[in-house]
Amino acid sequence: MSTTDSKKTLFTTDSGIDINRIYSTPVELKEDAGKFPFTRGVQPDMYRGKLWTMRQYAGFSTAEESNERYHFLLNQGTTGLSVAFDLPTQIGYDSSHDLSDGEVGKAGVAIDSLADMEILFDGIELEKITTSMTINASASVLLSMYIALAKKQGADLKNISGTIQNDILKEYAARGTYIYPPKPSMRIITDIFEYCSKELPKWNTISISGYHIREAGANAVQELAFTLADGKAYLQAAIDKGLDINVFAKRLSFFFNAHNNLFEEVAKFRAARRMWAQITKDLGATDPRAQMLRFHTQTGGSTLTAQQPQNNIVRVTVQALAAVMGGTQSLHTNGFDEALALPTEEAARIALRTQQVVAYESGVPMTADPLGGSYYVEALTNEVEAKAWDYIRKIDEMGGAVAAIEAGYIQREIADSAYQYQRDIESGDKVIVGVNKFTIEEPPFENLFAVNDSIRQVQIDKINKVKATRNNEAVTVCLKNLDEAARNGSNVMPFILDAVEQYATLGEICDVMRVVFGEYTGM
Repeated sequence: MSTTDSKKTLFTTDSGIDINRIYSTPVELKEDAGKFPFTRGVQPDMYRGKLWTMRQYAGFSTAEESNERYHFLLNQGTTGLSVAFDLPTQIGYDSSHDLSDGEVGKAGVAIDSLADMEILFDGIELEKITTSMTINASASVLLSMYIALAKKQGADLKNISGTIQNDILKEYAARGTYIYPPKPSMRIITDIFEYCSKELPKWNTISISGYHIREAGANAVQELAFTLADGKAYLQAAIDKGLDINVFAKRLSFFFNAHNNLFEEVAKFRAARRMWAQITKDLGATDPRAQMLRFHTQTGGSTLTAQQPQNNIVRVTVQALAAVMGGTQSLHTNGFDEALALPTEEAARIALRTQQVVAYESGVPMTADPLGGSYYVEALTNEVEAKAWDYIRKIDEMGGAVAAIEAGYIQREIADSAYQYQRDIESGDKVIVGVNKFTIEEPPFENLFAVNDSIRQVQIDKINKVKATRNNEAVTVCLKNLDEAARNGSNVMPFILDAVEQYATLGEICDVMRVVFGEYTGM
């Protein structure tokens, strides 16, 4: 088939029916894709112009092993990288720290210094790839390492694109990988906004995450409401710092979960765009690009089952369809074996192929908002939105997301939802195929992926080598300058970058800010 014929089939059914760019009922004509309030999508053509970015979240063990997986995924057709970091990296500890014992390289890749980042992206040109990094409390340090590596590669920083999650509020509410108290954490985040708006104009400075809120037990409405409430808090913090919403809001993105209720998930995504457009407009955004909600989706990790794990391929397919029909800008699909271990290469390949089948064989991308105009989906979108606004109004009355988190309100709502969900499973009111219905006797699943426990010593040896070969006097000066900047209110990003470029370790840099800002110990 020629390239021309291949492109034509994207817009014509197998029966020869030409597909319109977008379908509208008379009621819907006033609200088209690519126009405020973006219910039907942020681009007029949606996937006819460009398919979503196909990312596969990956990172484990050492930088060397993760680099091999990245090259494997790129060779299989992944169009963007998504980096998972281990827990010590996420909470600002070097692999040599006592609290890192048993966790190094397990939940993601261990990154202790710029030397590890150089290995992680060996053979990958940062100017030619977009990278998403799931990192929050230590996001300023990991972003600085990425910038330092891009500079070493000779890249033009104006062309570097990607995303750091950098969403600390959901860490307090749902996940727990925080370091500093809320106020200094918000200060660091707005420092990143300010720095990137000047130095990395294509970089998404925050991915406001509903994913982990949902994983903690929230329902779809709560995921939407609490995520947008966090987003409002970040907008207000940046405005209070004197930043222009029409500039910085263009670089905000969102990260949502996709669960199994296909139509509710589509309604959630459609409502999210409409609500965010109104929130940004109310806070003064006039540029349409500053009013757009752009989002990445990951299929629901908490929906995966250890029982009959091959069933997870079906679940992931349904969730991927929800994300695409809901208008996502990028997508990660989970491996079927992730309820048991990190995904094998086979599971990662099947997950990626799931996206590719949806993209090239299902016909779903042929038109923008394919479920738009459905009586059910339109009504459900309105109902999801109304319930989410109820939550947001209550949070606003409490003083906003930070106050609601400090009062424990959001945490309690998530916990109550999780408790009810589990009760429904145990009672049988909620059917989970292979778990509480349609069960079978099955042997233990074999050929699981495992990370070697010797990884920590490998990382400690690397740290010792870095400290033995770097200019330690320069490191001391850089860390002193960072301490002063953190105390006097200067933007900390240039000082973190200076320290990174001298091969100061992640733990050394975070420890400076721990001393200045203190550590958050929870409720």
